[in-house]
This record gives sequence, C-alpha cells and structure tokens, in this order.
Amino acid sequence: MELEIFDFIEEVIKSLEKVNDELQDEAKDLETYFQQLLESSNDGGIKVSSRVKSPDSLREKIIRNDYYKKYESSEEVISNLSDLIGIRVECRFIEDEMKIYKVLKKLFNKRNADGYYYNALNENIRLELTSKQPQEQKNGFEIYRIDGVYETNYRKIRFELQIKSLVNIFWGELEHNIIYKNNNYRIADGFLKELMGSIKKNLAMIDNQLLIIYNQFNSQNSMDPMMRKSQLEVLLSKIIYDIYSTKMKNSIGFIVDFKKSCDTIMKYIFRSSNAENLEDYNKTLLKTMDRLNHISKNDVDFKSEIEFERDVHFHDDFSNIIGHAILNSINNEFQWNLFFRILFEIELGNNAEDFETFINFIRDRFYENNSFSRLKSIFNEEESESIKNDIMHTMANSFKTVDSIEFIYYDKIEEMNDIITSFIDLMCEKISTYKEWEKIRDIVLNLLYFKILSIFHCKIETYKVKELIQTVKDGDYKIKISKSIFKYIDKLDDMDSIKVEDAVKLFEIEI
Repeated sequence: MELEIFDFIEEVIKSLEKVNDELQDEAKDLETYFQQLLESSNDGGIKVSSRVKSPDSLREKIIRNDYYKKYESSEEVISNLSDLIGIRVECRFIEDEMKIYKVLKKLFNKRNADGYYYNALNENIRLELTSKQPQEQKNGFEIYRIDGVYETNYRKIRFELQIKSLVNIFWGELEHNIIYKNNNYRIADGFLKELMGSIKKNLAMIDNQLLIIYNQFNSQNSMDPMMRKSQLEVLLSKIIYDIYSTKMKNSIGFIVDFKKSCDTIMKYIFRSSNAENLEDYNKTLLKTMDRLNHISKNDVDFKSEIEFERDVHFHDDFSNIIGHAILNSINNEFQWNLFFRILFEIELGNNAEDFETFINFIRDRFYENNSFSRLKSIFNEEESESIKNDIMHTMANSFKTVDSIEFIYYDKIEEMNDIITSFIDLMCEKISTYKEWEKIRDIVLNLLYFKILSIFHCKIETYKVKELIQTVKDGDYKIKISKSIFKYIDKLDDMDSIKVEDAVKLFEIEI
C-alpha cells in the first residue's frame, strides 16, 4: 500500500495538469508584459523568458518543503506556490542585474493594499519590492529573486521573477545538474562547497573580462567602427568553429578544417541582417550568440542529407548556374553539406528560402562591384548591362570549373572582384565603342575566365590554350602573344593540361 503522501502528491499534479494550458497562456502574458515594460531600457542585451512549474519539479518541492503537512488540499498547494510561474530576465553581465532591478523599482512605483508594487499600465501584475535584494541563497551566493502576483479573472497566481546574467545562468544550470540532480554530492560537503565556490569566482572573473571586452567594443574612441565590426565577426566565427568542430569529433571521429566556411557564414549573417551600424551589429551578435547557445546543447548529425521544404527558384542566369551546381553537390560533398548544415541551423526557418537568400548574397558580392558603374561612362544603359551580364556569366562558368567551396570564401571573392575591377578599368581606358567590345568580347572573356581560374591554381586543357593562341594570331587584336610562349611551344603538343596561371602569362593584353 502506498504512503498517503504519494496520493496527495498525485492529486496536486492532477490539479496542476488541469490548469496547465491556462497557466502557459498566463506565463506568456507575463513574459510579454515584462519584455515590453523593459523595452525602453533594452539595448539588445535583455531577454525575458517564462516557464510553468513542471510536475517533476513540483513533486520534489512538495516533499522537500513538507507541503503535504502544511496544506489541506491540492488546490491550496497550487495557490500558495511562490514560483508556480517563473519569469527570468536575462542580461549580459553581473552588473546589469542591479541596473535592471533599479529599473523595475522605478517602473513599479505604485503601492497596492497588499504591500506589493505595480506599474500604472497594469495594477493586476505586482511585485514585492521591500525585501532586500539580492537575496542570499543557501549555498552562500546571491540572486535577484522577486516575488510577484498576477490577478486574472479566474485566480490569483503567484510568480517568481529572477534577474540573471549570462554567467549566473550558466552557474545555475551547472549547480542544478551537478549538485541537486546527483545524490552522491552533498552541498554540506566542505571540499565540494569550496570547489564550487572557486568555480563561481572564476565565472565572476570571466564576467568581468567579458564586460571589459564589451566596453572596449562600444568605446567610441577605442578604434575605427569598421575594425570593431570586423572583430565581432572574427569572435563569432571562432565560436561557430569551436562548437561544430567539437560536435564533428564526437559524431564522426575526426575534424576537417572549415574555418573559412565559418568566416563566410559570419559575413553573410551580419550583412543579410542589414547590420550597418554598431548597434545593429550588437543586436545581431546577441541574437546569433543566443542561437549558438541552443545549438551547443543539441546533437548534430553530420552524416544525414540536407532536405528542402520545396523546390528552390532563381531569377537570373548567374544564380541559376551557381545555385544548381551547389544543389548537385550539397549532399555529395562534405564541405558543402557542412557549410549549409551550419548556416541552416543558425538561420532557423525555411531551408529553401535561406538557400535562395544566400545565393543572392553571393551574386550581389559580384554584381554590386563599384567598378561596373564605370561602364556607363563609355556605353549606354543597355550596352553596359549586356557587358555586365557577360562578366557575371563568365564568373558563374568559372565557378562550375573550379568546383570548390573555396569560390565563396570571402578572401577569394575579394580577389576575384579585384580582377573584375582591373578588367573593367582596362576596358574603359582602351575601348570607346560597343562595336569594339563585340569584336574582342569572346577573347577577353576567355582571358578573364583564365585569370579567375588562376586564383584557384586550376589546370586547363592545352587544346583550349592553343585555340585561343591561334585566334589571337589570326585576328587583328591589340593582344600580343608573350615571349613566355617559347618556354612552352615545344611542350604544348605533349601536354594534356597546363596550369592556368602559366597560360595567362602567354598573353599580353593591350586591348
């Protein structure tokens, strides 16, 4: 026969489950209320979350606090739970906890008959603000824990509001999982208490170091804003790499180098978020950090295929060529699979939509090259657009030939854009009509294609080089065959391929 205490506990749990849906709604109401109330003080570093007491947590609390002795009925237990609903205000640093507490005291400035304080916007949500804060816990550490009440049409609900910095959130989870969930440990144990105290001090030190870093980023005179943005990107890129390299090791037993993929993902995240000023950068940083925090707690399957919710669509030739080439590789080549696995996990949502957005991002990195505007000084709008499309098409074909994720790495895109700029500068200097362009179009685009491939140390079939040499010789072009040809003239017939950088040296472009 079971002890009566367990019958009582199950009655309480049933009472909780009966009103659980309503409590979840009321918890969300409180979360939204505090989020909106703190909005004016929020620079992107404050996040409000809520939870309803779980059955397991309630069972443990009933026994630990002898509620079965104190209360006659299950309803009485529920109505007297001080943390039936929990509201947590998360902030960046330990010193922010006190700042938020002071903000709440200013906002909740009207006293109710029950001694609790409320804001004029809603007198049904009240906080007990007369007790000393922060409170000292049994473990000797301090916490901002404020009792509250929420009166609805149906009931009076007690809730608990906590204010916690990032390191104190981590400390709370660490302590809860190591101490309270492990019966082999006892908080009274002197050695353990001393050890946990040491960990807490180290976390406080880390908090202080993070605060110094954050203040340094935000100091108006510390460095150029672009430099601060660049450092934020480097920081997040390293965090992404650290998280996924650890998970990769655990999942497949080894690690491949994907640092440059992380750099590219970081550039994409900041630019696709339109983070143009430092404040926007900070918000994007915190949003991404929060997402990475969730990812770090989850398992990642590096062997599964990436799936799309619908067909992917593109609206121009460049995107169509590059997009479909990547789609053909995404579940066949590990680096492409890894790249988009990371991107899709950070950018939660629709994979197909995110893929299209990323391809547009790569397209724009070339299409928005400032040197294209120079074409309009020589050619009309239609002619300029035609030449621009020719160059973009050449870039897309180069991508197919390179057949490597390196093509989308940020430093490689910079190199390719420099080549495009030099190419356009030379054109605008030497060509004065569209008819002249049409005459040399195929040859010049071939040379641009060779030049792009040379960045990636590709090889090209010798017959293509020989065909181009013959075309140059037969035509009346301001393109000369370099003296370097003499080093290869006897070898070309015996070679199947040649390094592209060597092939480029065979031509001297005068246009």
